[in-house]
Amino acid sequence: MACFLVPAAEAVVTTVAAKVMKSKEVNPETVQVQLDGVEFVEAEKIPFSRKLGWLNKLLWGGSGLLAFEHVWHGEVVPWFPFLTAASNPADAAKMLHEMSIVGVTMAVLVTAVWAGMLVVSSVIEKRAQKALPAES
Repeated sequence: MACFLVPAAEAVVTTVAAKVMKSKEVNPETVQVQLDGVEFVEAEKIPFSRKLGWLNKLLWGGSGLLAFEHVWHGEVVPWFPFLTAASNPADAAKMLHEMSIVGVTMAVLVTAVWAGMLVVSSVIEKRAQKALPAES
């Protein structure tokens, strides 16, 4: 009924946090990366604000798709109170229960997938740095 509101609320918070972090990032960290065994290039480490942007995209995309699905099934309407379940107190309790169970689970799952993405990107960055010869 309204499970998409929980990940959408998380998306709002992370969007604001990413904007604040991006404004505070001054100079991106750079590292030397060896491409073909001979040539070295300088590459930027991925800033955390960009990584948080990945989470934003996952959350906004999933919330938008779920909102569309709820509109398609008539659970969200263009007139007040917008959520059909909010007009009946018995349905409102069921809606809040769904938000607390399904919505929170979806938000946690998306955030866990994003955490996995962070681990993979960290491993790739560290592997690129280890490929560098020891500086003497």
